[in-house]
Amino acid sequence: MSVTSGAKRKEGGIVETGRVIFHALIIALVIRTFLFQPFNIPSGSMKATLLVGDYLFVSKYSYGYSHFSLPLSPRVFSGRIWGSPPDRGDVVVFRLPRDDSTDYIKRVIGLPGDTIQMIDGVLNINGVPVKRERVEDFVESEGEQGGFLSVPHRVKRWRETLPNGVTYTTLDLVDTGQYDNTGRYVVPPGHYFMMGDNRDNSTDSRVDPQRGGVGYVPFENLIGRAQIIFFSIQLQEGEHAWMIWRWPWSVRWSRLFTIVR
Repeated sequence: MSVTSGAKRKEGGIVETGRVIFHALIIALVIRTFLFQPFNIPSGSMKATLLVGDYLFVSKYSYGYSHFSLPLSPRVFSGRIWGSPPDRGDVVVFRLPRDDSTDYIKRVIGLPGDTIQMIDGVLNINGVPVKRERVEDFVESEGEQGGFLSVPHRVKRWRETLPNGVTYTTLDLVDTGQYDNTGRYVVPPGHYFMMGDNRDNSTDSRVDPQRGGVGYVPFENLIGRAQIIFFSIQLQEGEHAWMIWRWPWSVRWSRLFTIVR
């Protein structure tokens, strides 16, 4: 009789553990779908705002929900529910229009109906040059480019101020970059024009999708707004974030829990 009771208690403990795990998974799924989703930065197109090795939370509720908000992105509905348009200057995660299985992160520069053009490296919105001022150089240290730099590399940095007052810094790798002078882009209704802060090293809306670029991004493709960096690690070639014994030297402690602007 005591053996039977012990077996029942053991079975009850397993069932209870399974129930707790199931509830935890449901809660995690709800949070990831409707509130916050973690992303990591694999490339340098948003330097120096975001660095390779940054891990951040994206708010899923900022712009409402599309089918891309759901796990595996099933096309159960079109458009957006509780949709709220992004502000100019927001740093946004979105699905690449030419390959909607790929996530990109860029800054919203152009709103529907805007005319965007780069002239001699200066961003022009609706025919007006965006105010920019030279600030201190960005210095790339060892590992910032995903490898090993024996000598720190200095990159020119500018502070831009958008018409709505949003300010941020951009990098200028070369004086005459490929996309420092462009034609005029007229943003279609329901779409947005995205650019990386690392202007000479960003495949963004300045590049036609047929040439591997982003093009105009539909409102439906927006996933959420980048909010906070919760972890950041500088890795050299062959290193991985899970190598915790490297953290005292590799974690960028000053970037933890910083707000993305």
